[in-house]
This record gives sequence, C-alpha cells and structure tokens, in this order.
Amino acid sequence: MAYFKITLIRSAIGLPEKVQGVLAALGLRKRMRTVFHPVHPQVAGQIMKVKELLAVSEVEQALTKREMKDIRRPDPGYYVEKAVER
Repeated sequence: MAYFKITLIRSAIGLPEKVQGVLAALGLRKRMRTVFHPVHPQVAGQIMKVKELLAVSEVEQALTKREMKDIRRPDPGYYVEKAVER
C-alpha cells in the first residue's frame, strides 16, 4: 500500500483559520514534523489546499516514530573497536 510522506516546511502563523484547520486535520502542528497518510483522494485534496507549506513524497511503507528518529540520529563521530582491559 502506498503512503504520502508529508512534512510541514513553512509555518502557518498569520494564515487564515481554514488553512490552520487543514494542517491540524493532517496532524501537522510543528515545522519539520513528518506524518504518513495512505494515498486517498480526500488526503490529496487536503494536501492541495496547503501545498505551498508542505513537502510531499509518495513512499511504499509508512515509518514508525522510532524509525524516523533513527534516521535523523547523527553519526557519533567515533567507534569503539575494542575495550581496554583493566
């Protein structure tokens, strides 16, 4: 099943209540937050209402919150190959 990966790029501050309501219906409350919704005409219509504020792509599988966090986690910068014996 295909999903829309929707990320809020621009803030809705100062925009009409109708636009803010559409973002709330999509589950987007803060900038740079990502949600997944199944590909459906109703969701596509909501996306079209606020397309200037969003980044949208189509993916095959929705990721969990834990998987999204693991993707965003930066490289630690070092690796411990072998512990020193004491």
